[in-house]
Amino acid sequence: MPHARSVTTGVWVSVGGRDEAPQLAGASHFLEHLFFKGTEARSARSIAEAVDAVGGDMNAFTAREHTAFVTRLPAAHWRLGVELLGDILSAPALRPAEIDAEREVILEELWAALDTPEDRVHSLSMEGLFPGHPLGREVLGDEDTVRAMTRDDILGFFETHYRPANLVVAAAGRVDHDELCAAVTERLGGGDGGAPPARHAPTPEVETLRTHRRAGEQVHVVLGWRGLPLDHDDRYALHVADQLLGGGSSSRLFQAIREEQGLAYSVYSWVSSYSDSGLLGIYAGTSPGRSPQLLDALEREIDAVVADGVTADEVRVAIGYLAGATELGLEDSGSRMTRLGRMLLSTGSVLSIDEQLERLHAVTVDDVDRVLRTLLRSPRSVAAVGPVDTKRLARAV
Repeated sequence: MPHARSVTTGVWVSVGGRDEAPQLAGASHFLEHLFFKGTEARSARSIAEAVDAVGGDMNAFTAREHTAFVTRLPAAHWRLGVELLGDILSAPALRPAEIDAEREVILEELWAALDTPEDRVHSLSMEGLFPGHPLGREVLGDEDTVRAMTRDDILGFFETHYRPANLVVAAAGRVDHDELCAAVTERLGGGDGGAPPARHAPTPEVETLRTHRRAGEQVHVVLGWRGLPLDHDDRYALHVADQLLGGGSSSRLFQAIREEQGLAYSVYSWVSSYSDSGLLGIYAGTSPGRSPQLLDALEREIDAVVADGVTADEVRVAIGYLAGATELGLEDSGSRMTRLGRMLLSTGSVLSIDEQLERLHAVTVDDVDRVLRTLLRSPRSVAAVGPVDTKRLARAV
């Protein structure tokens, strides 16, 4: 991006919450936090000051199949990003006192998620969609595993998985490819290549209902179905289906549930895809007294999609939105870096923008109907959090 004045650099690691042994649930996220505590040569404060001194940003996140570490800096300082990422990812200090202090921070984060009904219902939904499988576990882990994790546990996890074979580096902005490769080789190119984590696919069974009854002003509901893996031929059709179902303000769910009936402030659908599985979900929240109406309205929209299919206009609008959003994202170095990193990590290659848009525009009404009917007719899991009428909900599912 020769006219950009920034460079966003990301190191993507192909290990996440699903790759942990049960007793180490939350290790990827714990380690993500600890990288920012520094190395033998750099303290947490010195890392923060180095980034702040040039007006940049440094962050990270942990998902179920990967962990990512990102810097966004003025273009003149792009090498600083590679240096910092290389240092923390190759030689974290993992000082015992800092591990114990960060343990408390992570527990606060975990409790905050448990205390947020919308977060809690999504966690319950994952447990119901992938019962007994690592994909169904909370990425943060739980209080018992976070408290029990030792420095040796964390160090062993790091030494096993944070190897060159599991790393993808992506960058976008005003940066030269060859110069970047040389800098990355210097900072991250050493050591044994390692091996990707061993994974097993989930069985097809789902749990019909999971609830957590608690006081509150709303009932939060998620309807979930198994979706498609990352490399499935219908993945573009699924994204179009998600967009027209509940992905934006013109979607069926938004128009019917919020605009026409006023049953919810927040209602949406989403898809998540993994190396060997995926999901399609619908979320909505409403007051306890109106939760039966909300459930009935959701059922009507789902039944209508399955029975009558979608329209050409809906598909046209959804494709237009997704194509436009893709093109608008090209103006931002962070969006471009994320696109490169995700594609390379998950598929081993990067589609050109033109090829990506071509595949999107090739999606037909029949493609979307086929995907929605296949998924929405499959076994469903319902999760609910709040002052739930459990008996009423059980009858509904």
